[in-house]
Formats: sequence, C-alpha cells, structure tokens
Amino acid sequence: METGSLWMAWQAEPESVVLLVVIEGLYLLGVGPLRERNNWADYVDPRQTATFTAGIIVLFLALVSPIDVVSDDYLFSVHMLQHVLLTLVAPPLMVRGIPDWLIRPLLRPNWSFRCARAITHPIGAFLAFNIVFSLWHVPAMYNASLQNEVIHVVEHAMMISTAMIMWWPLTSTMPELPRVSYPMQMMYLFGLSVAQIIVFGALTFAGEPLYERYANAPRIASISALTDQQIGAIIMKVGGGVLFLGLLIVTFYRWYGEEERLRRANRKRRYTYISDSPPELEDNPG
Repeated sequence: METGSLWMAWQAEPESVVLLVVIEGLYLLGVGPLRERNNWADYVDPRQTATFTAGIIVLFLALVSPIDVVSDDYLFSVHMLQHVLLTLVAPPLMVRGIPDWLIRPLLRPNWSFRCARAITHPIGAFLAFNIVFSLWHVPAMYNASLQNEVIHVVEHAMMISTAMIMWWPLTSTMPELPRVSYPMQMMYLFGLSVAQIIVFGALTFAGEPLYERYANAPRIASISALTDQQIGAIIMKVGGGVLFLGLLIVTFYRWYGEEERLRRANRKRRYTYISDSPPELEDNPG
C-alpha cells in the first residue's frame, strides 16, 4: 500500500465495531426504554447523552480510522497517539456521560457496591490503570497483542475500562461513589503526571527498538524505528503529563474560588447576624 493511500485507509475490525455498537446500544437502551419502564428517572440530560456518545465516537476514530492501520503495522508513535485517545480522551467523556441513576441498580448488592467503592478509591484506581498500562507495554505482551487480534481487543478493553476507573475520582457524577475533594484531586493528578516514568525511561533511553513489529516495519516516515519509539514515548508521557498538570492547575483555581466564596458567605452571615441583633436595653434610672 502506498504511503498516501495508507493515511486514508479505514479498517473496520468486526470485534471493535461490534463492541462499540453494543456499548452505545446498551447505553441508549438504559437512558430510554429501561429508564421509562423502571422509573429510574423522570428526565434525561441531553448533554450527558451527547458527552457519552462523543466518547464512543473518539473510540471509533481511534480504532477504525487510519490511526489504527498505521499504529498496528508501521509507527509506534501513532500507536501511542491511539492509546492517548483510548485512555485520556474517551474515558472521561464516557464517565461524565453516565447518569448516576443508570449505575445505581448495578450497585444494589452489597458485594457490588463494596467492589465499586474499592476500585474507584483513588489508590485503587491509580494502581489499576498504571499497572495495566505498564504491563501491556512489556515487549512480550505488546508484541503478542500485535500478532493476535483477540489479544489486541483484550488489551484495548482493559486499557479503556481501567482508564474509566482512573478518571472516576475526578469526574464522577454519583453521590455514592463521589469524586474526591479538591486537595485530593490535586495530589491524585500530580501522581498521574509522574506515573509510568519507568516505561517512559525504558522507551526513551533504549539503545535499540524494543518492539519487533516496528523494528521490521516498512519506513513510511523519514525517521528510524528507534526515533519513532522515542517520539512515541514523548507522546505518551509528555502528552499525559501536560494534561494532568493542566488539570491540576484548573483544580487549584476551582478550589481557591470555592474557598473564597465560602469565606465571603461566612462574612456576610456574620455581618447580617450583627446587624439583626436587637439593641441592648438601657438602664432606666427612674
């Protein structure tokens, strides 16, 4: 395939397309007929539906567009761009798009709620995502996923699901499993920004390509396989680091703004209390 046509090639893998259609179909079934039949809610926020669907569209573009074709057989750097879409862009959209009343029936059994509370705790969420992401970049597992389509689908499913768990403490809409406080969010985001440093270092400072597929791939760009690997590491680490640190700054200003509003409200209440207090009765020397 010529390089020009390669960047225009769409590859509809049945497993990925069917899985995305099933997920979107179940979501629409839940917010539509099932909601009405079970009286889960009187109203569906169209913004949530649009947000969840936007996440599915991002997954579709990452898994079916030329990004998938190039990332599987030619460029490691494009594969890392695909992983950014799969873990850092689509999952927070999907979490924000799921109404709390749609999840609540799944948590009614005590064991289910306890499990959900454990895996969405910041420590559990942090470990789940980073362990899964790091293990899938071990050369043996990475190469296996590129050689076997079923393993590749499992890899992406694990990354996306643990990424949704990772984003939960930051984007949850559910009171029972709430997002964490602003100070905790900042610590969590800082931890995410420096996570995977071992994977980044191994990819960046390796003396040769670590993945056989890309070492032997036809060169469709004017860079070596080793340079491609280093660019991929930068996309993975710097891209995620910039995102998390940017969110950390936004979270700090939100926290500051909320604290300032609380201080103003407290001052206003104290002033109102003093103003409304009855004057002391003067002694009547009569």
